[in-house]
Amino acid sequence: MKLSDLTDGTRIALGNVADYASDFVAPSLRLGVTGLSRAGKTVFITSLVHNLIHNGRLPLFVPHARGRIKRAYLEPQPDDDLPRFAYEQHLKDLTGENRSWPQSTRSLSQLRVTVEYTPQGFFARNIHGGKLHIDIIDYPGEWLLDLPLLQQTYEQWSNNALATSTRPPRDRLAKDWRQFTQNLKPSEPAQESDAVQAAKLFTNYLGRCRDDEFALSTLPPGRFLMPGDLEGSPLLTFAPLELDPGTSPESGSLHAMMQRRYDAYIDHIVRPFYVNHFARLDRQIVLVDTMAALNAGPESIADLKNALGDILASFRQGENSILSSIFAKRIDKVLFAATKADMLHHTTHDRLENILSLIIEDAAKRADLAGARYDVTAIAALRATRETTIEHNGESLACITGIPAAGEVIGGQTFDGKTQAAVFPGDLPADPAAALDGSLKDSLHFVRFRPPLLEPAKPLQPAPALPHIRLDRAMQFLLGDYFQ
Repeated sequence: MKLSDLTDGTRIALGNVADYASDFVAPSLRLGVTGLSRAGKTVFITSLVHNLIHNGRLPLFVPHARGRIKRAYLEPQPDDDLPRFAYEQHLKDLTGENRSWPQSTRSLSQLRVTVEYTPQGFFARNIHGGKLHIDIIDYPGEWLLDLPLLQQTYEQWSNNALATSTRPPRDRLAKDWRQFTQNLKPSEPAQESDAVQAAKLFTNYLGRCRDDEFALSTLPPGRFLMPGDLEGSPLLTFAPLELDPGTSPESGSLHAMMQRRYDAYIDHIVRPFYVNHFARLDRQIVLVDTMAALNAGPESIADLKNALGDILASFRQGENSILSSIFAKRIDKVLFAATKADMLHHTTHDRLENILSLIIEDAAKRADLAGARYDVTAIAALRATRETTIEHNGESLACITGIPAAGEVIGGQTFDGKTQAAVFPGDLPADPAAALDGSLKDSLHFVRFRPPLLEPAKPLQPAPALPHIRLDRAMQFLLGDYFQ
């Protein structure tokens, strides 16, 4: 055991003691919301909170369906050092006159929604009177994929990154970076210009991997693609090097510089995120744009499996007892959600869910999820489409209708963001294994629809809640048992 591991464990335990003490009188649930880029984290949080506050249609969320939820409202968040999730602005983006989808999550944020309810248990009735604080922690999935770096030396990470870059389609995307790296001499004196150029080419390679055409998911270090105010700093100015096995860096060498900066990235970025935030979560939802991976082909599907395996391996799963919740809180429920289900007809939603279940099956075994519960569902946190049937060449096609975003092209027609259109998105196979062989590549027809135009609130009536698909099922799995 390393000293840093012991120190991390002590800090986590102390943080959990403080959490437990405050929870005794006013219980709270720390819900982690993450996913890979463009999976819909911001929309999920906005819709979940809006449906709680505005009494949405949630028949599968048992406390709500049984009339036990009295009211829900926003309160100041408990962690003053975290940015607040911009709920009001995101809601305005989704429902305002110029409806648009919010930007992807690029940093950590927090939001507290408090729910008052009719309790059932003796403890809840007599101690806290039926009040639950739900503290939502929003963070990029790319940060989660950095956690395995805690267990890797610079040399191990370099070897893994270089080996991965030789596989299709990464091999052609990494060409410029690999050529530059091959000409570097790790044992020679460090030149800042070499480090800057290597980091630039490596970052460009990661960015191309993330493009919709390839939809690859395993792209650490995560901050390279979302640097924020760290852009240009030495913390993000390193890259893998071709190193001989067992080589030790010489003082002042390029190898020594790269290793020092990698270690600094771990110490100043990855470890604080793990200790201060990730290790304190109670529940977790991982949002996955499964359809993008299916459409990109078998390489993207294989990469998604690897990413989910790395994500799962990072969880401190297990059943929370009183002692474990005080000293070593662990995530005891994980939900994987295939997002954007409204891009498909409802007859294929179960098929989408089954495909994601198969994708994570091996990953769950790798991560040893014994003692933790996990579930899989297909959702649309904000439903942007409706369903219709169109007759075409004597065949009935199950289609979706909505308003395509400005610039979207369907059948040669370019849309203006105001005109409605019907789309046949394609079918998913009944056998989920058949979807993973690459045969669906480019066969699904996805259109970027604008957020839906909602009916205005009626006089003296509250605003209607955001429409969704299976959001209530996700809420029941993640939150339902806390309302006892």
